[in-house]
Amino acid sequence: MFAQVVRQGRFGDPLTAFEIEEVPVPEPGPGEVLVAVMAAGINFNNVWAARGTPIDVIADRRRKGEPWDFHIGGSDASGIVHAVGEGVESVSPGDRIVVHPGHWDPDDAWVKGGNDPMLAPSAKIWGYNTNFGSFAQFCLAQEHQILPKAPHLTWAEAAAPTLVGTTAYRMLFGWDGHRLRPGDLVLVWGGSGGLGTQAIQLAVAHGADAVAVVSDDRRGEYATRLGAIGYLNRGGFSHWGVPPHWDDAPGYGAWMKEARRFRQALSEIAGRRSPRIVFEHPGEATIPTSVFLCAPGGMVVICAGTSGYSATVDLRYQWVMQKRLQGSHGTNDDQARAYNDLVREGRIDPSLGEVVPFHEIGRAHHDMANGIEVFGNRVALVGAPDEHAGVTGR
Repeated sequence: MFAQVVRQGRFGDPLTAFEIEEVPVPEPGPGEVLVAVMAAGINFNNVWAARGTPIDVIADRRRKGEPWDFHIGGSDASGIVHAVGEGVESVSPGDRIVVHPGHWDPDDAWVKGGNDPMLAPSAKIWGYNTNFGSFAQFCLAQEHQILPKAPHLTWAEAAAPTLVGTTAYRMLFGWDGHRLRPGDLVLVWGGSGGLGTQAIQLAVAHGADAVAVVSDDRRGEYATRLGAIGYLNRGGFSHWGVPPHWDDAPGYGAWMKEARRFRQALSEIAGRRSPRIVFEHPGEATIPTSVFLCAPGGMVVICAGTSGYSATVDLRYQWVMQKRLQGSHGTNDDQARAYNDLVREGRIDPSLGEVVPFHEIGRAHHDMANGIEVFGNRVALVGAPDEHAGVTGR
């Protein structure tokens, strides 16, 4: 089969890290499903895979005894079941499906004990920590990852949202005592991007109010069309990044003045409410503001660090106001099914942005790595003849 392949000797810019190669089609083992890929979603995790940092995913897998000296990424797929391994009963060849990214060892003692599998030692993100993701003519997934495709969506639309949507669902509903509730205010960073578009729609679908943070007014208008009650243009503020140390009174005071001005802009949209949930993924540039803005007893929930990993938190706002800083990663089956049901019901739009041909997967990751944003989600066509194919019902 043909695949977009990353090798260690090409780590760096995704534009050159990805190359089309011909590799063997993997055989489905027990509990596995081989899928003919129609379209593949493009996410930031395979920018990291192409760079070889923060994890060299190839070396990591080889240390664990896997033989492959290459990486086929892609953590979103729409396609057709081609073959199934021993013991697979819930899907059959010919089924039209999507793949969710939660992957784990079914024999893991933690999983067998009925616990959240994404907290298991064996938990992985499919198509990042695993090989044979969706950037190939065929991908290999576990049976439990397979979900029915929404008939009203094209292959491209169906491939767009599952990783970001299920990630957003876990962030908003996965944490005891801090699950999204009707009437909540949610601040959504990157409200016009993949994660943000899904978070806004999930909030609206559950009776909550979302305010988007975006990089320009056009993106803000896009977020409001998805249901956000308003937006903040971060370009009008200057306090991003690691703030001055607290004992630098002039520097910290200047940072705090901007943070308070940002809070005032939020109040002008949402009234005197503070966000009970702050939906985070930029990380280093925004965490100080997120913790400052979060309501007492509320939660800042984060799934990435696209602006950097060395975040600084003023602990005075953390402990005195009893705010929670919660990490979130991936999805479990229940969360993925709940999200996919909303998509199939037409209550969540996949927010399809850019569609690229298979040979431009490296370029699309390069653009993402360099901050060239699209509205919504990027997708690459693999087996689908065009971006309009795949609809079977309305």
